[in-house]
Parts: sequence; C-alpha cells; structure tokens
Amino acid sequence: MASRVVAITSAGLVTALVAIPLVAVFNRAGGIATLNAADWAALRFTVWQAMLSALLSCVFAIPAARALHRQRFWGRETLITVLGAPFILPVIVAILGLLAVFGREGMLSQALMFVGLPRVHIYGLHGILLAHVFFNLPLAIRLILQGWQDVPAERFRLVAQLGLGSAAMFRVIEWPVLKKAVPGAFLVVFVVCLSSFAVALTLGGGPKATTVELAIYQAFRFDFDIGKAATLSVLQLGFVGVAAAVLLRLVGTPSADVGLGRDQVFLRKMTPMRRSLDAMVILIVAAFLLLPILSIVFAGLFELPFLPSSVFQSAKHSLIVALISTALCLFFALPLATFKLGQTISLFGFALSPLVLGTGLFLLIQPYANPFELALVVTCVTNALMALPFAIRAIGPAFGQIDADYGRTATMLNLMGWARWRWLYLPRLRRPIGFSAGLAAALSMGDLGVIVLFADPDRATLPLQMYRLMSAYQMEAASGAALLLLILSLGLFWIFDQGGRRGFRA
Repeated sequence: MASRVVAITSAGLVTALVAIPLVAVFNRAGGIATLNAADWAALRFTVWQAMLSALLSCVFAIPAARALHRQRFWGRETLITVLGAPFILPVIVAILGLLAVFGREGMLSQALMFVGLPRVHIYGLHGILLAHVFFNLPLAIRLILQGWQDVPAERFRLVAQLGLGSAAMFRVIEWPVLKKAVPGAFLVVFVVCLSSFAVALTLGGGPKATTVELAIYQAFRFDFDIGKAATLSVLQLGFVGVAAAVLLRLVGTPSADVGLGRDQVFLRKMTPMRRSLDAMVILIVAAFLLLPILSIVFAGLFELPFLPSSVFQSAKHSLIVALISTALCLFFALPLATFKLGQTISLFGFALSPLVLGTGLFLLIQPYANPFELALVVTCVTNALMALPFAIRAIGPAFGQIDADYGRTATMLNLMGWARWRWLYLPRLRRPIGFSAGLAAALSMGDLGVIVLFADPDRATLPLQMYRLMSAYQMEAASGAALLLLILSLGLFWIFDQGGRRGFRA
C-alpha cells in the first residue's frame, strides 16, 4: 500500500512539474496574431530542417545498417556500440569536433585548399543538417538494424536454399523490413530535430536558419518579450506533441514475425564486390562519426593544463547539476515504472522542449524571486524530466519481467513494501538503474538548453562556458573545455553503468 502511495505521489509531482509551467505559458501567450513574418519563417524552417535531417539520416542509415547486418568481422559488436557514442556526446562538444573536421579551418577545408578548391562553409542550413545527421545517424542505424535482426533466421535459410537472387531477396525480406523500420526511425529523428536548440544556436547562421527554439531564446533573452516567447512555446509544443503522438502509435504496433529464436546466419554467398562495398560503407560511416570525437581529444589534450579557473568552476556546477538531476530522475523513475499510467506520464519529457519548460518556470518564479539566482535549480529539475523517458524505457520492462517471474512467490511470502524493494526489485534492477543513471548524468552534463535562459556569469555550467569561449573566438580554450566536458560526461556514464553491472544479480 505504501509503495502504491509513493508511486501515485511521484506521478502527481511529475504531472505538476510539467502541467503548471505549461499553464503559465498558455496564460502568457499573446496569440498567433502577435507573431510576425520572421516567426512564421522560423516555424517553416524548423519543420523543413527536421524533415531533411530525418530523411538524410535514414537514407544514409539504410546501407550502413544493411552492411553491418550482412557482414561478420572481428570487433563488429564493439563498433556498433562505439557508433552510438554521439547520442551521449555533449552537443556543444560534438559541434566543436564537427568544426574541426568540416569548418572553415577544418581538415576538409585544408584538404580542398591543397588541391585548389574553395573552403567549406558550415554555417546555415547545411551546417545544421550535418550536425543533425551526425547525432542521429547512429540512432537510425540501430533502429533499422534492429528491424533486420528481428527477421526470423528461418527466412534467410529458406532464401538461401531456394537460391533467390538479389532482387527476390530485396522483395521478400528487405523491403518488408524497411517498410516497418524506416518510418519509425524517420519519426524519431524528426521529433528530436524539431526541438534541437544547441545546434541551431551555434550553426544557425542568421535569420534564414532560425528555428522556433532559437526564436524563443531570442525573444526571451534579447527582446525580453515574454508573451511572444510563450506564444512560440505553444506552437513548438503543438508540433512536437503531435509528432511524438504519431511516433508512439507507430512504435507501439506489435510485430507479427515469429521464429524459433535461432541466430541469424547470412547464408548467401557474398561476392568480393559486395563485400568491398559493404566495407567501404562501414568505413565511411565510422570515419564520419569518430573523426570529430578524435579531433576533440587531440586538440584539447595540450590545452587542459592552461584552462582558466572559470572553466573549472563551471565544471563544478555541471557536476552538481548532473548528480542532482540523476538522483531526481531515479526518484521519479522507480515509482513510475511500477504501473502503466506512470510509464505513460514519464513520456511528457519526450514531447516537451527544455526551452518551453524553462519559459514556464521563469514565468512562475519571476513574481516571487529572481529566476537567475535559481538557474541551477531549474536546470536540475528540467534535466531530470528530460531524462525520465529514457530511464523508464530501461527500468520499466525489467520491472515487469521481475514481477512476472517472482511477484507471486514474493506475495505468498508476504514480502511487501520496502522489504519487497530491498530483497526482490533493487538487486535485480541494478543493471538498468546503473544504465539509466549513467545516461541521465551524461545527458545532464552536456545539456545546453534551459541554462541559457537563466544563467548569469557566476552560475554558468561547463557547456555554457564553452559556448561563451567559442563565441569569443577563444578556440584553444574551448577545445580544452570540450575535452574536459567529454571526459566528465563519458566518465559519469561509465561509472554509473559499470556500477550497475558489477552489482547485477539475476
């Protein structure tokens, strides 16, 4: 009974933390009539760049996922894991890495100049698309690759036994896989790119490449037009909410494929040409995703000892925010994972933009206190809500499996309340809890969202301090700060994830 009360209380708190700021935003919104032509242009650009980003990510992900599925080589699983690094990579760090490779002074521009060609200009629409593909290509690859891996092994064996050619193979197996996996991957990337703020802030390049979130930031921070920021927030919420609802409905469709659970073995004979093409695709994708990360490591390695004290002070703020956000996220996630409605409530963070939530919290705090003095507190709460859907996705299924396997026995032994959590749930949930904590800490550590609305020079986090260094063209110091942020983000993820694995007990 006590655990049920805790679960309901947690659901109520999450709902209130989301709903009350949204009500404040709706009340302050001035209506669509207050928007000008530039605001509508930002709305159109937001949808357009999200569609292009999702399309390009899926187009490049299909051959990469196909090659990874068909080829078996030493280190394949490690490579697939490493290719997911951009997902937990701090956005501002990745952008600096992309500038080092694709920027005006980057490796690509230097190579083009060497052969007499003009430099690359990364700012604007093409820069935003490049960054979004960098972040979301691994996600699209994993989703499409999972679609191939879900095909029963017996189908591949049957195709091999019948000696079907490439065209028949595509029609019988690959096209149904793509029809099922690609729309979901497209919508996931589309939703993520709709609410991408840091990419547009750093690579936008002027009025023609302004997103709704960037327009909210400009109205809030520069014009201090709260009504306009609230109106844009409502529009942003509507677009992201509709896209997220479609995504949840699509992803929730069950698969009808049933097999005997055998391991897939690609039995068709691979020609040297096909193997070479697959290897080329894998190498190009690996280089595109790993070169920016490696460039940050090499560029920042010699700058770490010379970083100003303000960077380390900001790193301290980021660590505090990350740890508190992680604790809050788990505080909400564990009770919410125990019932279906709680898991649904946790998805608010998926459809909610940090800037929209930050605008609402500013409106609530302003009459009673100075919002800038509570910048880190607001950032902690917002980051916890943003990470909540990922934590529930990891903990919820594991909790349900534990209940299915041991719940009846625990009830017969009268193992209830805290004792049930201590002896049944927590020992078996350590692995998903550790992964969730690591992911929440890494995402919070690298967040450059709501903090830009509230922070003053004395309360900056490390991503914000790094952005300020980049804006001041102090690229050497920014590279050192980027490496420090990368080490702290990946370090926190590794510590929490490994902690859960070492304590895991099935």
